[in-house]
Amino acid sequence: MPLGTLDRTPPPFFRQGPSALTKLAVCSALALFLMVADTRFALTQPLRVAVATVLLPLQRALQWPLDLALAGRDHLRGVQAARSAEDAARAELARQAARSTQVERLTEENTRLRALLELRPALQVRSISAEVMYEAADPFSRRLFIDRGATQGVALGAPVINEAGVVGQVTRLYPLTSVVTLLTDREAAIPVLNTRTQQRSVAFGGIEGGMELRFVAGHVDVEVGDTLTTSGIDGVYPAGLLVGRVSRVDRRAESGFARILVTPAVALDGVRHLLVLEPTGAQLPERPAPAPELPPRGKAAKP
Repeated sequence: MPLGTLDRTPPPFFRQGPSALTKLAVCSALALFLMVADTRFALTQPLRVAVATVLLPLQRALQWPLDLALAGRDHLRGVQAARSAEDAARAELARQAARSTQVERLTEENTRLRALLELRPALQVRSISAEVMYEAADPFSRRLFIDRGATQGVALGAPVINEAGVVGQVTRLYPLTSVVTLLTDREAAIPVLNTRTQQRSVAFGGIEGGMELRFVAGHVDVEVGDTLTTSGIDGVYPAGLLVGRVSRVDRRAESGFARILVTPAVALDGVRHLLVLEPTGAQLPERPAPAPELPPRGKAAKP
């Protein structure tokens, strides 16, 4: 074979091109250039839009089985949740029906007993809806300003409640606004009744975030969790309004009184809509005038 016909080029395995470091540098510079150019001039934005438009039907076709499976799972979960809610609602409806029947029976029994004992009918308390405008700026007091005043029929000393229980009492009255002193104010006090033991006491404010039962003997039956309601004997608050629950009882050996802390039933920091009630004393009969004092025996009355 003539030597001129031989292929003197090296095989592909032995060919020498740019080094790996050179290729890395060129690719890195090209990538950096493309990123800067795309960021500053949006060169690849049309290409990106075209590719996204072309691939959108394919993406939707591939996503359809997954969406169908997720929709089926959500439907089954929704059906199960609806059935559970229906069962709970039926059970609650049955409890409410039984409770309604019991309430009606107790109401009729109460009416008969009051008629039998010739007691006065229960007081019908008038209420006025109100909304909190703002809180008093004094950091050492707990007072709210509401948008109802003497013009709307609010009375001084009227109790203020919401759906959870007692909020406070109107302590200052203006023609169009009123000031409500909350139960946790240091000047607030409210007669309460322990629903478990029927023991009456007075709850005072001024405790950080709560109230305190003062002057309660250490041997009195009071437990954590006892529910306190208004006693109704002060002529201000109607009886039976929820005030709070006993949260702590400290019986001190060196003192004759127990330290009893009460958590209010109402979250007083978040109240907004309120009801202002008419004081019960406005519906009670007037107190009889005191009888004149009789002169001591042996002494004639002065003319």
